[in-house]
Amino acid sequence: MTVKELMDRNLAEVVSAGEDPDREITKVFCCDLLSIAMGRAPAGCAWVTVMANMNTLAVASLADAACIILAEGARLDENAAEKAKTQGIAVLASEQPVFDLALAIYELLKKEKQEKEGMV
Repeated sequence: MTVKELMDRNLAEVVSAGEDPDREITKVFCCDLLSIAMGRAPAGCAWVTVMANMNTLAVASLADAACIILAEGARLDENAAEKAKTQGIAVLASEQPVFDLALAIYELLKKEKQEKEGMV
């Protein structure tokens, strides 16, 4: 599933479409400790977090995350939202809990994988 396909599912509001909406999402990653996310977030992940600040954008860029999904009503401030747009970082935001968002994305990725493998 691509970032654009995730955006089209309307699971979350699009804050910034990013520079590569056709980027493939490889897996879901959940973490609110930026130091851990910096070292453990897999490239291409959809990173679900409540950390909505400039440092989150920097970590997502360093970790090469496909997108950030802010959960639990967390929102970037105006400056951070503008920075996400200028740096081409895809950011979505939702009122849903971290687990619910991560599970929904995981299920979408799982279904897509099964369809590609001819299991569905």
